[in-house]
Amino acid sequence: GNGSGSAPNLILLLMDDMGWGDLGVFGEPSRETPNLDRMAAEGMLFPNFYAANPLCSPSRAALLTGRLPIRNGFYTTNAHARNAYTPQEIVGGIPSSEILLPELLRKAGYSSKIVGKWHLGHRAQFHPLRHGFDEWFGAPNCHFGPYNNKDKPNIPVYNNSEMVGRYYEEFQIDLKTGESNLTQIYLQEAIEFIRQQTAKKHNFFLYWAVDATHAPVYASRRFLGTSQRGLYGDAVREIDDSIGKILQELHTQDIANNTFVFFTSDNGAALISAPNQGGSNGPFLCGKETTFEGGMREPAIAWWPGHIPAGQVSQQLGTAMDLFTTSLTLAGLQPPTDRQLDGIDLSPVLLQNKIIHRPVFYYRGNELMAVRFGGYKAHYWTWTNSWEELQQGINFCPGQNVTGVTTHDQQDYTIQPLLFQLGRDPGEKYPIRVSHQEYEIVMRKITNIVQHHKATLVPGEPQLNVCDRAVMNWNPPGCEKLGKCLQVPRSSPWKCSWPH
Repeated sequence: GNGSGSAPNLILLLMDDMGWGDLGVFGEPSRETPNLDRMAAEGMLFPNFYAANPLCSPSRAALLTGRLPIRNGFYTTNAHARNAYTPQEIVGGIPSSEILLPELLRKAGYSSKIVGKWHLGHRAQFHPLRHGFDEWFGAPNCHFGPYNNKDKPNIPVYNNSEMVGRYYEEFQIDLKTGESNLTQIYLQEAIEFIRQQTAKKHNFFLYWAVDATHAPVYASRRFLGTSQRGLYGDAVREIDDSIGKILQELHTQDIANNTFVFFTSDNGAALISAPNQGGSNGPFLCGKETTFEGGMREPAIAWWPGHIPAGQVSQQLGTAMDLFTTSLTLAGLQPPTDRQLDGIDLSPVLLQNKIIHRPVFYYRGNELMAVRFGGYKAHYWTWTNSWEELQQGINFCPGQNVTGVTTHDQQDYTIQPLLFQLGRDPGEKYPIRVSHQEYEIVMRKITNIVQHHKATLVPGEPQLNVCDRAVMNWNPPGCEKLGKCLQVPRSSPWKCSWPH
């Protein structure tokens, strides 16, 4: 239980589309994240921390399974190197063969709650309570809408296993002003859960997956118009304020020293909707949807007073999948041995400031696009998005054009990868010359890593290939009680189209 002080409570603060450059501690010019900056000052900052994928669903599936999306099924084979996720039309979701973090933590007596966006499949068999979570307040999909409930249903909001309303109906988001109380509701849900579990002397796992920084961006009235950065900054300020309140609650409950908190984001800032509806990736190239640094390098902070010494910066290469393995270790559990895990245990890094050498794999759909090892990153494929999309004004790298790097055709560099030294060149602007000895020495190492990875890789069954209007959120569990069930259309599955 809580008193023993051996296994800590676990809190994972996962942001949605928040970029590396959105935090004051990483140099955001307006310095509007005082609580996150203080969290970093009191804990350990990771400037080299990565999402497992450049977009939401695969990234979240990887975090909760400790496995790359290519292994856990969160990818598509409908076309080469395409980003796929879980909109309402998707038939697939998290396979029952995957073991999620809360299922394992249950064995050590943890109670688990997810607050906010799930995104691992919206059909009933995929819901969080079927995959180890004890409680859920939030939604299965992004807060897109409003819809007319005929062509498309509005997204349901759940309290545990039953819906309690829908976005744009019971849960309002004003698209004109950007006003919504959702972040405040999500904050209350977190505080209540912490209080209840502490009163019961239960160890808990809180997965706080708020989504106000995902377009359409929103903030509550008190925060609207308060940021130098516009509406997006208002959303960041409200989240920062909420995180301050969550950490304060841990002190108030006298459990701060027994609670491991980690802050990060699911992918880079969505430059396609910036600057009004998207954030900043600092000095990095491009953003969400790409395997350049801006798409996958994330802000990351670890906080555990009395255990993680204050004011540290770790150069460790970390990934969101490490949070799976690290959480198990801190809970006193062994990671599963019957499957390949991609997450490593970061506790020696957190507690003794050690460095563990390991590669980072950058996947886009079914393709290994790039690999980082040490300070070096090799690109095997480059692609931003197609010329067709660019002509429609869809741009993942606005204002950033690096010849031969930010390509609009899928460029195959597998014979001679583009190599960058990210310490000297964080913006991926200066490829190392192939004729240099440095290139030869580094590529020998990275080639071995890639050959081993590919030789041992067993891809999972792809979950994101099939779409069908009949599986949308027409009649979610609990809709009868509310009189909110909708007419389900005839099933007619199609091969989902993933343009980028």
